[in-house]
Amino acid sequence: MHVVFAASECVPFAKTGGLADVVGALPAELKKLGHRVTTFIPYYRQVARAMPNLPAKIESLTIPFPTYNRFARILDAGEQNGAQVYFVDIPELFDRESLYATPSGDYPDNAERFGCFSRAVIEATKILGVPDIFHVHDWQTAMVSVLLRSVYYFDPVLRKVPSVLTIHNAGYQGWFPPRTIETLLLPWDMFTFTKLEQNDTLNFLKGGAVYSDALTTVSQTYAKEIQTSEFGSGLEDTFRQRGGDLFGILNGVDYGEWNPATDRNIAAHYTPEDLSGKKACRRDLLHAFGLDHIGDETPVLGIVSRLATQKGLDFVAQIADELVKEDIALVVLGNGEEYYERLFTELAERYPDKVRVQIKYDNVVAHKIEAGADIFLMPSRYEPCGLNQIYSLKYGTVPVVRATGGLEDTIDEQHDGGGNGFKFWGYNAWDFFDAIKRALATFRNKEQWEGMMRRGMAENHDWEISTKAYVEVYERVIERRAWS
Repeated sequence: MHVVFAASECVPFAKTGGLADVVGALPAELKKLGHRVTTFIPYYRQVARAMPNLPAKIESLTIPFPTYNRFARILDAGEQNGAQVYFVDIPELFDRESLYATPSGDYPDNAERFGCFSRAVIEATKILGVPDIFHVHDWQTAMVSVLLRSVYYFDPVLRKVPSVLTIHNAGYQGWFPPRTIETLLLPWDMFTFTKLEQNDTLNFLKGGAVYSDALTTVSQTYAKEIQTSEFGSGLEDTFRQRGGDLFGILNGVDYGEWNPATDRNIAAHYTPEDLSGKKACRRDLLHAFGLDHIGDETPVLGIVSRLATQKGLDFVAQIADELVKEDIALVVLGNGEEYYERLFTELAERYPDKVRVQIKYDNVVAHKIEAGADIFLMPSRYEPCGLNQIYSLKYGTVPVVRATGGLEDTIDEQHDGGGNGFKFWGYNAWDFFDAIKRALATFRNKEQWEGMMRRGMAENHDWEISTKAYVEVYERVIERRAWS
């Protein structure tokens, strides 16, 4: 089958989170199964800098708006990671320093930006090849599903083409003023609670959830969680109504990049059969963070994270003074909200012999932490899938996580030490601290600890199983749409 991906991010071109990893990795796996994928993403400024002077596959598409037209070029980037990649070039909308926002807030025209992008994708496929299915991602491209089932409903080449929406994070929905309905040339009768309206706003993600033929999200537990008031972010009723068409498919990881046996970013390679290289990685990590004085018997705790409230980092602040009383070292890599950047910087200044922080994202340093730390902390408030805990398993770095979303699905704590990590269930800092102390106690039992490391390293979370699950969803909705 031919699948068109429409997304706002895709590695290696543009990334702010796990969405980009999925859109970059899944096409290659679909190709292995004999399918064809075409990926459309915006031609952001950062993409243009990295890939200038791309040939235009389509010189001009007309995208109508109420009192004017926009014009889009479709640029040909050739095949990348198994997909034919096209960039939608609309300079006045995407030639900007950031993808979605400035430090002062979201771009005020994001509805027009991604509404225009969605129309351009649909129109481009009518010239370049109508797919068997559209696979759209998060609120930024959910409008593809809305348009297909509304203003394109009578288009003879698109009427039978279904769409699947993947919800990577239900907390981000795309809320816009009611007048946006006119900006996007949609009929006002779609601005109702059963369609696009939510709390007197036009909600892109809700529209996608209502109009897509099927919904997926990135772990089995998160698919259940978003149907509750705690995690549904106001759309739980909509998700429950679509429950029969909502599927949790755990993200895979790229073991070509994240594998301690072959990783080019770490000091030494190692395997479950020979863990000796991890000691060299540990020394290299401590040196990189200026903690060379830390002894072999002191466990090294690592955090690689976007510094945001969602990640449960307020817990670290609450337990910090008690945590540093333990025989530990803590290394932190990440950037994000100013509050947490300042919090971790001040923590490192107060406890320089035990805590070191790098306020940035650096891929090489992230690999060093996964390979060199003994314990990885992920106390997330919610975590639709999470990848770092899966990377940690592969690197024999035992995770301590909150039992939510993909963290619940991938980490197994057993009282006899037979699992692969440690979990806490309540959203409470001291439950988190108790889970860390259980990990520290197990760390002192070297035989039990190495058994836990090896079990995690032996697990397989590559894309093969997940890709087959996506294909099953595709086939289901294609057959159903054919009979509609």
